[in-house]
Amino acid sequence: MIPEPAIDRLAAMFRTPDLTGTRYELISTLGRGGMGVVYLARDTSLDREVALKIFDRPPGEANEARIIARLEHPGIVPVHDFGELPDGRLFYAMKRVRGDRLDRWMAAGRDITERLTVFLRVCEAVAFAHAHGVVHRDLKPENVMVGEFGEVLVLDWGVAATNANADCGMLIADSQAPSANGLVVGTPEYMAPEQARGDAIVDQRADVFALGAMLAGITRGVAPLVAVALKAQAEDAAHRYQSVPALAADVGRYLAGRAVEAHREPFIDRISRVARRNRVAIVLVLTYLFVRAMLIWLFRV
Repeated sequence: MIPEPAIDRLAAMFRTPDLTGTRYELISTLGRGGMGVVYLARDTSLDREVALKIFDRPPGEANEARIIARLEHPGIVPVHDFGELPDGRLFYAMKRVRGDRLDRWMAAGRDITERLTVFLRVCEAVAFAHAHGVVHRDLKPENVMVGEFGEVLVLDWGVAATNANADCGMLIADSQAPSANGLVVGTPEYMAPEQARGDAIVDQRADVFALGAMLAGITRGVAPLVAVALKAQAEDAAHRYQSVPALAADVGRYLAGRAVEAHREPFIDRISRVARRNRVAIVLVLTYLFVRAMLIWLFRV
């Protein structure tokens, strides 16, 4: 038998939420996540639009809002408010972001430099979270928003794992995190092997794996980047980049025209890369030599 409160809660998931007693007015539905529904609402006190996430079930509801609230970073959507609806469900209000999901944004013919620049912005936000004891555990293009003015935001921290001791250098899911109870959380295509197994220990290298899977969709067959993505997705966590900054540094080397650590490039490729990196200087030197040769020939004539 299903308890009556559980039936009431399930029914509430399929009807328009009652915002009585709150300062919000419902406008429309923005989308559904793994833990609840996100609505577009108007904050009547400040006369502004916000995104209102209303949770489907009790476990972890307050946890997500508190995690985001403590991660004050330009790449993470800020939380404005937290409360309870008349039907007992919890909600939190956050900044309304206008833009597009990363997967849709990339489908619009972006070049490799644009894609990698956005990827590095994602890495910055995730590295910040790791430094504050939080592992996202569900990184994927659908959970990244690219705003109308170039903002890059990492969303949906509903299954994040926390560890109060962020200075230990290795983040471990605490006893309240779903993976610690043997449950599998995340998205299969972006899930590290240890996460897919439901291991109790899921550290920052699980997010490195997910970022590697995201990078694999950006590379377009560019050999150095393919090598970086493969290293980030190594089955053994010890063989991956040991931190997000280390992964980002290798991508940054590629953008700067330098050799990446994950790729042993052939000699001819190295010559080509150096030539591209120094093409202006090479053109100037060749132009100088050509002009000098012409002058010598003219004077001899």
